Amino acid sequence: MQILSGVHSGGLPIGFLCIAGGGGGGKDGSGGGGGAGGLRCSVDQTGGLGTLETMFTPTLGVTLTITIGAGGAGGIYTSSEAVNGSNSSIIGTGVSITSTGGGKGGTAASSDGGNGGSGGGAGGGGSALNGGTRTASPVQGFNGGSNNGTTPFSGGGGGGAGAVGVAGGNSGLQPDGGIGIQTTIETGVATYYAGGGGAGKRGSIPAAGVGGLGGGGNGSNTSANGIAGTVNTGSGGGSGSEDAGSNGGAGGSGLVIINAGIVAASTTGSPTLTGTTYKFTGSGSITF
Repeated sequence: MQILSGVHSGGLPIGFLCIAGGGGGGKDGSGGGGGAGGLRCSVDQTGGLGTLETMFTPTLGVTLTITIGAGGAGGIYTSSEAVNGSNSSIIGTGVSITSTGGGKGGTAASSDGGNGGSGGGAGGGGSALNGGTRTASPVQGFNGGSNNGTTPFSGGGGGGAGAVGVAGGNSGLQPDGGIGIQTTIETGVATYYAGGGGAGKRGSIPAAGVGGLGGGGNGSNTSANGIAGTVNTGSGGGSGSEDAGSNGGAGGSGLVIINAGIVAASTTGSPTLTGTTYKFTGSGSITF
C-alpha cells in the first residue's frame, strides 16, 4: 500500500468507532429483545449519551489488532436460550479500546416474561422482572426494558446505544428496542448504529416491538421467528412471539472504523478504504 509523504510520526491523533456484537433475541412467548452491542466513539458521541472518548495516538511501526465481535445467537424454541454478543476491540501498544457485547434477550415462561437485553452489557436478560444492565465504565449503551410482571407476561425491548428498551405492557404499549446513536465518522453523513431488538407480540399488546433505529431487529407478530439485527451495526435481535415454536433473531455483528487522516503502512482483514478512513467488518489489523 502506498504511504503518503510525511509518514505518521506517532503524533497524529486517530479517530475511531468501535461497536460490539448485539445480543440475540429471546425465544417464544414474547421473550425480550436483544441488547445492542457497546458503542465507543471519538466522533459525535459515545453510547449511553456519554461524552466523546479521547482519540488515540499510535506508535509508528506498531500493529493494532482489530477484533470484530459476532452477534449472539437467538434463542431456539426447542432447546437453547439466546446468547450475548461478543466484544469488539482495538488493541496495541498504548491503545486498549474494548466495547462490550450486547446482552441477550430473556426467555419468557408461564410466570416470567422475557427481559430486554442490555445495550453494551453482559447482564443478559436481567433477573426477575428487570431488564439487563448496561456497562457503566465507560458507559456504552442503555438498559433493556423490563417485562410487565402481570398476566399475560410480556417481554421488554432491548437497550440501544442511545435509549433504554421499552418495558413490556399488557395493552397499548409496544415493547420497542432502544434507538441507536448517530455518528458521522465514516462518510461525514450521520448514520445510526446499535439499535436494540424489539420484543415479540403477546396477549393484548397491539403489535410486536419494533427494533431501535440503527439496525435493531423487530419482534415477531406471529409464529414466525424474530428478525435478526442488521450485520455490522452491533444491533440486537428481535424476539419470538407468544406462538409456540417461535425463535429469536440473532444479533448483528460489530464494526470498527479507524478515521486515520493518513494512509496506513499496512492492513490485514481487507478493510474498506474511503480516503483515509478504514472500515473493518471482519477482524484484522492496521499498522501506521
